[in-house]
Amino acid sequence: MCAASIWSSPPASLSLQTGEVHVWRLELEQPADRFIDLLDAEEIARANRFHFEKDRNHFMVARGFLRVLLGRYLQIDPKQLKFTYGAYGKPALPGEALLRFNMSHSHGIALYAFTEGRDVGVDVEYVRADFTSDDIARRFFSALEVENLCGLPAEERVASFFRCWTRKEAYIKATGRGLSQSLDGFDVTLGPGESAALLRTDAGPHEHWSMANVEVGPGYAGAVAVEGPITAIRYWNTDDTD
Repeated sequence: MCAASIWSSPPASLSLQTGEVHVWRLELEQPADRFIDLLDAEEIARANRFHFEKDRNHFMVARGFLRVLLGRYLQIDPKQLKFTYGAYGKPALPGEALLRFNMSHSHGIALYAFTEGRDVGVDVEYVRADFTSDDIARRFFSALEVENLCGLPAEERVASFFRCWTRKEAYIKATGRGLSQSLDGFDVTLGPGESAALLRTDAGPHEHWSMANVEVGPGYAGAVAVEGPITAIRYWNTDDTD
């Protein structure tokens, strides 16, 4: 069970209201054979390319649970689901499906985000103080973000680094362009007490996007980015989804 109080048990019937985002949290340390029968041949092949069994199992659990959730939203058998992939690998449902989704996992935790008719991206990262060097920030962050980060007290920089990192990752995942998009071509907030927000982008008006922190739990940072306004975010535990 996640320690953060925002997480609650999901309702028996899942539906998305206008402007609403659903975020799910899953612990990946569980038997992969629970989900293996849900995966298609391509997913099994991808899983088998992982060198370490732990990574292979985490992939199968994460991907299998994605199918479980999509099946619940669409009220279909998860085995029947088919995926299409964008030019940069972002998965989607085929055709003109209204349900949009994204997933991310790090250090044994997965997050899933769902919206209706709007692009969405989510990111979770395990917080590592040894990863937050000035060199990494200058390589991946915009000039404004680096300036803002360096202006913070030393004790605030690790948390602020990962706030910035997850917000940037969530945004590029939402756009579907991934790392083909220049990470220094847009600015996000990162300071303590600042609301999550996209401040500037070279790819169009930043006002069309909304962001929010995801309080994953101790030792993790998370963020979600959505095209358009957010009217509400529902945070669901995965305990009662069998």
